[in-house]
Amino acid sequence: MEKVVRKISLKDKRNYDLEYWLSKTPEERIAAIEFLRKQTYETKDGSSPRLQRTVKVIKRKQG
Repeated sequence: MEKVVRKISLKDKRNYDLEYWLSKTPEERIAAIEFLRKQTYETKDGSSPRLQRTVKVIKRKQG
């Protein structure tokens, strides 16, 4: 794996992230998404925790 570092101005309108991901194959993109998903949602035992459900009731005036 080759390490690449680029220093760019925030004013530069070129989108280096887009260029990077467009240079990858669909399989590499999906593998990256799966890697991030596992980091975020899987627990140490490999199971996926359920999403927390939140309900907020707002009473509005009629009219």
